[in-house]
Amino acid sequence: MIDEQATQAGSGSAMTTSAPDPEVSLKAERRQFSAEYKLRVLAEADRCKGSGEIGALLRREGLYRSHLEKWRKQQRESSLRALAPQKRGRKPDPQALENARLQREIEVLQKRLREAELVIELQKKLSLLLGLTTSENSGQP
Repeated sequence: MIDEQATQAGSGSAMTTSAPDPEVSLKAERRQFSAEYKLRVLAEADRCKGSGEIGALLRREGLYRSHLEKWRKQQRESSLRALAPQKRGRKPDPQALENARLQREIEVLQKRLREAELVIELQKKLSLLLGLTTSENSGQP
C-alpha cells in the first residue's frame, strides 16, 4: 500500500516511511517500579502455590527472583521503620551538637585543672612545713 502511494505520487518524490531508530541510547536507563506495582507483584507472588507459578509470573512481568527478594526486604524494613517510635520536631543541628560536646569537654578539663592546681598548692604548703626546698625557692637560703 505504501508502494502504491509512492508510485502514484510520482517518481520524483521521496518515500516518507518512518523506520525505527537503529541507534542505541548513550546511557542505559534503569527501570523504575512504583510502590503500588511492587506490592501488587509481591501479593501475586505470595498467592502462587503450584510448581512453576512464580517463574511464570516473573517471566510475564519481565522480572528476576532477586527483584522479589529485594522488594520483600524493603517491605520488612519499611514496616519496621514505620512501627518504630520516631522523634517529633526539628532535627538537631550538627553544629549545635558539636558545640555542646565541646562545652562538656571544656568543663571536664577545667575541673581537672582546678584539681591539679589544688594539688600543687598543697604540695607547696607541705614542703614549706617540712622545710624542704622547692625548685622555685631553691635560690633562696
